[in-house]
Parts: sequence; structure tokens; C-alpha cells
Amino acid sequence: MQQITDIFKIQDLKKRIFFVLGALAVYRLGATIPIPGINTAALQAMFEAQKGSLLGFLDIFSGGALSNFSIFSMGVMPYINASIIMSLVQGAHIFPVLDRLQKEGESGRKKITQFTRYFTFFLAAFQSLGLTIALTKMGAGGNGPQIVTDPTMAFYFVTVLTLVTGTMFVMWLGEQITERGIGNGISLIIFAGIVEGLPSAVMGMIKLIQIDEISLLLGLFIFAMVVAIVAFVIWVETAQRKIPVQYAQRMVGRKMYGGASTFLPLKVDQSGVIAVIFAVSLLSVPYTIGSFNPNAAWAQKLMSLMNHTSLLYQAVYVGLIIFFCYFYNSVSINPKDLADNMKKWGGFIPGIRPGEPTAQHIEWVLNRITLGGALFVAAIAVLPDYLRASYAVPFYFGGTSLLIVVGVGLDTIAQTEAHLVMRNYEGFYKNSRVKGRWFNVGS
Repeated sequence: MQQITDIFKIQDLKKRIFFVLGALAVYRLGATIPIPGINTAALQAMFEAQKGSLLGFLDIFSGGALSNFSIFSMGVMPYINASIIMSLVQGAHIFPVLDRLQKEGESGRKKITQFTRYFTFFLAAFQSLGLTIALTKMGAGGNGPQIVTDPTMAFYFVTVLTLVTGTMFVMWLGEQITERGIGNGISLIIFAGIVEGLPSAVMGMIKLIQIDEISLLLGLFIFAMVVAIVAFVIWVETAQRKIPVQYAQRMVGRKMYGGASTFLPLKVDQSGVIAVIFAVSLLSVPYTIGSFNPNAAWAQKLMSLMNHTSLLYQAVYVGLIIFFCYFYNSVSINPKDLADNMKKWGGFIPGIRPGEPTAQHIEWVLNRITLGGALFVAAIAVLPDYLRASYAVPFYFGGTSLLIVVGVGLDTIAQTEAHLVMRNYEGFYKNSRVKGRWFNVGS
């Protein structure tokens, strides 16, 4: 309790926290403002029928903004897709101009960020148009109540313009949270959307027990499983592989330096929620393509394959998570740079020669622990969904949502603790530190 009180003793930290809360309140308010011209009852019925599909999954990410067809329906997905493509292009060295910008330091990164914003605008327009076309065609052929009451050209223009503007505003809001608040803004916006469904999920669980849909014993078992999974996720998310490093003694002037033993910490799950968010974002692309003609046979086949519990969907999902875990490590950690810096300061790994052998050893260790971390993240993201499907557990208890909530929570706590320790206040734990992951979705 003392640590919570210390937070509000630091004016800068207090301002940052209140700014985050205010920004998230603005986002949640915008998520409830619907676009005019929509049959709300038909839209809600359609999303109720699509709970187990990717569409229902994306609605969870948007905090219900998509099922309300609000001004923030697109959320941050276009921005995340743009960031993924920009990162892949930079990693593949396709455009030399991006390689030059990367080497220019802060000014180069600002230009790359600007390119990402332009690309976000393009993707937001493309996805907004696809979503609007899909909604206008749903129920138009007598297959149920029509969702769009008057699909005129004016409706198309206003809807697409509103959705694109909402996406750009949410992107700007996320950047402001990152700069002026605590934690990563884009991740916190996704976090807020998921947590918004927690109270209704808990009440839904209680209602299922009351109407004897599930037994009290099964309800307690599910609760215990959720607690155990959360604890296991926290344990793995904070786990490290410590490579021992020895620094040789050397004379600088008249003083002797070095001779110390330390370690190089490598996180088991370095990418954390980034891999999960990227995987979900890419899986939304086929749905967007199919939404341009939802009544076509090929589109309906594509939608059926996008069912959240289909084997093909799960296999692609697992493959994307593993890929992005390795991709994030290749971008964020350079074993050669670590080995060169270690050699420069007289450090070495016992039993390993400095230079290239050290880089190879670090890469070998990193690949091994990344595989374990990636398989763990994939298992947590996929396996709880089968529990939900078998026992009608509320969707909130799905593994993907759990990974994001725990991961973002740990990172935000770690950054808050860093502010406390920097100003000579006690952290959240007296004898240890929260091992968070400082990351940027757009990096």
C-alpha cells in the first residue's frame, strides 16, 4: 500500500498516470458513439452469431467498438498492420532508402514513423471500405434483417471518412500515451478494450452457474485454472536465461578496472504480447478481403476457414506467433553487437572465445530459449479456447486475451516501478524488481 501512495507523491508520475486514464476514457467514450444509418438490433444479432469467428475475436480487441459500429470500429489494427509491413520491409532490406534512414538515428526513425502513418491511412481506408461494403450486403438479399438502412453513396463516403478519421485519432492518442504517459499507448488501448469485457464475463459466468448450465464445482475448477494459468504466464513472461560474463582486469591510468563477474540476461519470451498482436492483426487481412463480397462462394468459404476453432486457423495462428517471436528477436537483439561490445570492455563468456564464437554462442542460446518461449505463447493462446468451447466459458478467458492483459500489465508496472526507483522510492517489491519488457508496437 505504501508503494501505491508513493506514486502520487511524485508529481510527474501522477500527471502521467492521470493522462493515461483520461486518454483511455476518451477512447472508451468514442467506442460507444455509433455511426448513423445502422440497424443496431440486426448488427448485434449478427455479432452474437459470429462469437466464435475471427470477427467476434476482433470485436473483443476493439472493446465492443466493432459490434457497435462506432467511430473507433477499426481501432489500431490498420496501424499495427502498417507497422508489421514496415518492419518486414526493413528486415528484408528491400528499399535502400529505409536502410539509410535507419542509420540516421533519431531523425531517420521519425521519417520512418511518418511513412508508417501514411501507410496506416491507406490501410485504414481499404479496410473501412471493405467493412462498409460487407455490412451493406449483409441481409440485403433476404437472408435476414438489413443492417444498413439506406446504403447510398453519401452513406459510403461519410462512413469510410469517419472510420479512417477514428483510426488516425486512435493512433495519435496511442502515441500521446507513449510520450506523455506510462507504458506503450497502442498496447494499453488494446488492453483497455479487452479489460472492458471483464465485468460482463464474470457476470456471465455467475449466471451460467445460477441457471445450472455449469455446476458450481466446475465453476470453481475453471476459476482455479484461470488463476493457475495467470500465475504460469507471469512466471514465464518474467523468466530469464542468464549467460555468465567475466570481465578481465585492466589498468587505466593508475587505476585497475574489471575483474567482476556478471551475466547477460536473455528473456525466454522476449517478444511478449507483440507476437500475439501481430499474428491476430495479420489474420484479419483475409477477412477484410472477403468482406468486399461476403455473399460470394469463395468469400463464404474463406469466412468458414476463419472460424476461431478451426484446425487451419489454429495452425496458421500458431505458425504466425512462432514466426513473429523469432522476427522480433532478430530486430531487437543483435548477437554480433553484444559480442563486440563485450570484447571492447574486456568481457568474455567462460569457455567461449571472444568475438565471433561469442556471437555464435549467444545466437545459439537465443534460438533455443526463443523456441521454448514461442511454443509456450502459442499453447497459451490456443489451448484455453478449447476449454471455452467445451464448457461454455466466457470468451474473456481465452488465452490470447489473457496473454495481452498479463503482458501489458507487467510492462506498465515495470515502467511505473522504474520511475519510483529513479526517484529513490521503494519499488513494488522490496527485494526484487518487476522484470517488464519495454517495447513499442510500432518499432
